[in-house]
Amino acid sequence: MQLKTLRPQILVVTAALALIIGMFFLPRVIINKDKQGALSKAGAARDKGAAPAAGEESHEGHAHAPGEGHDAEEVAHVEATPQQLGEIQLLRRQFTSEQNNGNRLKLASQLGEKYAAISKYDSAGYFYEQAAEIRPGETAYQKAADQYFEAFSFAATEDRSKVLGEKARGLYEKVLKNNPANLDAKTNIAMTYIASESPMQGITLLREVIATDPNNEKALFNLGILSIQSTQYDKAVERFEKLVSINPKHVQGNFYLGVALAESGKKQEAAAAFKKAKSLSDDPGFQASVDNELSKLQ
Repeated sequence: MQLKTLRPQILVVTAALALIIGMFFLPRVIINKDKQGALSKAGAARDKGAAPAAGEESHEGHAHAPGEGHDAEEVAHVEATPQQLGEIQLLRRQFTSEQNNGNRLKLASQLGEKYAAISKYDSAGYFYEQAAEIRPGETAYQKAADQYFEAFSFAATEDRSKVLGEKARGLYEKVLKNNPANLDAKTNIAMTYIASESPMQGITLLREVIATDPNNEKALFNLGILSIQSTQYDKAVERFEKLVSINPKHVQGNFYLGVALAESGKKQEAAAAFKKAKSLSDDPGFQASVDNELSKLQ
């Protein structure tokens, strides 16, 4: 199983207690009070560019959307091949000069696909957004929002998290205007709020999702993470136990169940959960880190 498939939508790595939750988001890390855990070894691509505006070319071996700048944060990119770079540059030139909306729609969609393929999620979101402006609709808005949300989930600074979260939220709100019953969009909006100055709006939305769909895996997972971060371990155990009862093969669900059980002092049950998580992934880094967690229980 590829490690990318193991990453939760959002993994929270700092928190405050009670109703005030000051959160900072980082990608692919396992919740741990002292250090990064099982997924922290992922050589994952994070996104870092600003929302594009016309004019800038790609450089330094990576494909960037127009206006996407380089900043000081340390990030891992998926290296674009010369062929991918060439294809992207050609499509961008065609998109910039094209006047026909039908052709622009096609080119924007192709650019979105190309950027997503090299894990440049904010760039993919930008071009999918251009496509959605030409042909609006629930599916088009969600495709753009999902890419911005992916970039948000990999943001390495609070400022990047805020910018990308707001961008994703705005597009998801358009999704909900088209379809108020879209719980995936509602859940992702909730997570952008939790990273903002209004975390309780996010928690309220997650509870609304659970009220509508008690078995919603994404909402259960995120509520479980929030319970861990607010040290409500019994509540976290309850969330994750329900999650893995719905989906026994949920890797993160089993892992975080182990975390919550360990924090609750239930070492035997925690060990069983960690072993279950380990059995569901053959990724060496993940297995090594789970072994590390198991060693702490001895």
